[in-house]
Amino acid sequence: MDKINTCLALDFYGKLLTDKMREIMEFYYFDDLSLAEIADDVGITRQAVHDTVRRAGVLLEEYEDKLGLIRRFRKEKNEIEEAIRLLDKDDKDGALMILKAVREELITE
Repeated sequence: MDKINTCLALDFYGKLLTDKMREIMEFYYFDDLSLAEIADDVGITRQAVHDTVRRAGVLLEEYEDKLGLIRRFRKEKNEIEEAIRLLDKDDKDGALMILKAVREELITE
């Protein structure tokens, strides 16, 4: 998982990680701290930080594979952006059709 997808996964699934895992992942991905800096802050070895980042990344991927919240978010975002483009072109019927489909997906899930 690349950095952008990992950050997004942290936003969606971060609360499912242990507090320590989430803290280390946020230091690494959001605060852009090095493994050594995190190790000093948290009081563990650099290797332990590396292992935690790797394990937490695997967990985040597993959560997305099982729950698919990021896929769903991106799909809905793209559909809404398309509806906005259609509105900009004065195609209200096309935009309404897309938005109704998005609403129906939200209701049925």
